[in-house]
Amino acid sequence: MAPVRLLLVDDDEAVLSGLKVILEAQEFEVATAPSVVEALRLITSENFDALICDLHMPGAGDGLIVVGAMRHANPRAVTIVLSANPDMAKATAAMLRETDEIFVKPPKIAPIVEAIRQRLSQGERLPRFPSVESIATVLERERPAITHAWLKKMTEIGSLAAAPLSAREQTEHLPEALDEILYRLRYPQPLGLMTLFSMASLQHGARRRRQGLRSTVLVEEARALQVALFQTIEERMDQIDLGQLPSTLMAIADEVNAQLLQSLAGYENEKPVGFSAD
Repeated sequence: MAPVRLLLVDDDEAVLSGLKVILEAQEFEVATAPSVVEALRLITSENFDALICDLHMPGAGDGLIVVGAMRHANPRAVTIVLSANPDMAKATAAMLRETDEIFVKPPKIAPIVEAIRQRLSQGERLPRFPSVESIATVLERERPAITHAWLKKMTEIGSLAAAPLSAREQTEHLPEALDEILYRLRYPQPLGLMTLFSMASLQHGARRRRQGLRSTVLVEEARALQVALFQTIEERMDQIDLGQLPSTLMAIADEVNAQLLQSLAGYENEKPVGFSAD
């Protein structure tokens, strides 16, 4: 019988090396990854029967990213998550969709080994396809919540108060901005190349200059939009396909930045207006 191939992921080198020795003594064939990047590389290039992953990697949600990637690449693999914090309320809903077992650190090896062997001994494991949606679909449905979150953030900053704008005038660019972000998520483009021209962004920048606002407002608006999108995703982790998370976050950041650069170009090309002394 072939040995069980197991991927062990933890950013603590001491924990990683210690668990590797113990698991190998239990006749597992163990590959290790000290980072999410290395874990994703291994997951996409090799086959595994089981995963043991620390939930609390350096970035928020990194453990769930690894688990989601394993679910997609090796859907029959047993997935074990380790957490140093017994109170995992924020992550629990998403984790229950993705994970076979959750153990609190420091882990006791015997129950983990037993859980893996028991699940693998059950014979042919059916792939898990939880009821999740693409991130683009979730964001499309949550447009009103995103707009509300953006407007709340901009109200806290206070920079739009420099001009007498109605709520409609403050948010009128958002529908097209969100349309372009959703298009980017559904039809991926190379990062950093600004392959998609945005007339809406140019017009938005020009409009803000005609309204008498400073160019820094455009930067604050872009940052608020990115925060609103990321918060919406974080609050709905139990609804989304976690395997899409890394590429989606990078695409959103890249697209928001591309829109900002084009808005600034529109702002600079618009006829100057006078600014108040304050």
